[in-house]
Amino acid sequence: YPMVPGHEVVGEVIEVGSNVTKFKVGEVVGAGLIVGSCRNCRACKSDIEQYCAKKIWNCNDVYTDGKPTQGGFAETMVVNQNFVVKIPEGMSPEQVAPLLCAGVTVYSPLSHFGLKESGLRGGILGLGGVGHMGVKIAKAMGHNVTVISSSEKKKQEALEHLGADDYVVSSDETQMQKIADSLDYIIDTVPVGHPLEPYLSLLKVDGKLILMGVINT
Repeated sequence: YPMVPGHEVVGEVIEVGSNVTKFKVGEVVGAGLIVGSCRNCRACKSDIEQYCAKKIWNCNDVYTDGKPTQGGFAETMVVNQNFVVKIPEGMSPEQVAPLLCAGVTVYSPLSHFGLKESGLRGGILGLGGVGHMGVKIAKAMGHNVTVISSSEKKKQEALEHLGADDYVVSSDETQMQKIADSLDYIIDTVPVGHPLEPYLSLLKVDGKLILMGVINT
């Protein structure tokens, strides 16, 4: 205390260290939940610093200078340059911010599992914050996107506002049967425990079910 954690951070560079080469004062940049790591372990050397055992969170942690990290809503924060991204000109900060969490959460698995080529058929299970980004990013990659949800209430939003190609209610067996054996992948964004079997039948052979919701069970 005092701390208001924030992990989708957009701000202006007001000072740079003597070894910083990637950024200069005045630039608009973004930062996420991790602000530093050991840089020596296998994870760090493989560019997967999120698996570093000594990574430094942007809140409720201690930075290399011994001071507490106080989150993205602090007046200022110190971030290692390797954990900062440049924000392209012309993008408003409040629109960029969700890309730094929900956006990368869905982009990362699509990239990691080789699902970036145009023409794939994908399913987005759940239409919360991550699901919204999933539809938009998959469509931008040229995918045919089906939103799978528990009720009809988000159908108009999915099809008209986000540009999804199809909308299926998961409890409607007829609708589910229609898309059986048709999807190359499903990004499952549901953040609570739920059965996976109904969705496995929607995938083609070798299709991928990717769990992105933080599930404790």
